[in-house]
Amino acid sequence: MSTIEETTEIAVPVRTAYNQWTQFEVFPRFMSAVRSVEQVRPAVTHWVVGAGPLRHEFRTEIVEQRPDAYVAWRSLDGRHRGEVTFHATAPERTSVTVRIRTERPGPVNLLVGATGLPGRLVRSELAHFKEYIEGQGEESGAWRGRIRGGHVQPPHPHPPKRRVPHWPVG
Repeated sequence: MSTIEETTEIAVPVRTAYNQWTQFEVFPRFMSAVRSVEQVRPAVTHWVVGAGPLRHEFRTEIVEQRPDAYVAWRSLDGRHRGEVTFHATAPERTSVTVRIRTERPGPVNLLVGATGLPGRLVRSELAHFKEYIEGQGEESGAWRGRIRGGHVQPPHPHPPKRRVPHWPVG
């Protein structure tokens, strides 16, 4: 197993960075290795990635998601799992960290891993995300729901109102 971890600081509020990250179908606009992403269900996405004539298709399941904080996924083919975290470093700045753990069976995958190419690719794609969202200044959409253990919990537009007991006077 190999782990890749990259962090960047982005000059937008944490909510903006997080909201844009949840717009998976937009990833091909700024990530060079992502050819397409289809949101199959709220917790399942279908990805096509590649460069030149090489291409790989896979599905991922989002297993945990907390607005403005965290998204964790696993590929349904068992080849990788990952997470992205969002931390406010100032009112208009966000630290974004991507961690990907990959299984590398076979000599070709060992060679690719030894070159450092996967880490450079994640670093480059994270830089593209930074450039995109800073250039836009605002997110193109948002999904504010929560996912726990792969189960979707719909977003709550407003927190529930607290009942204030009414005490009789007199």
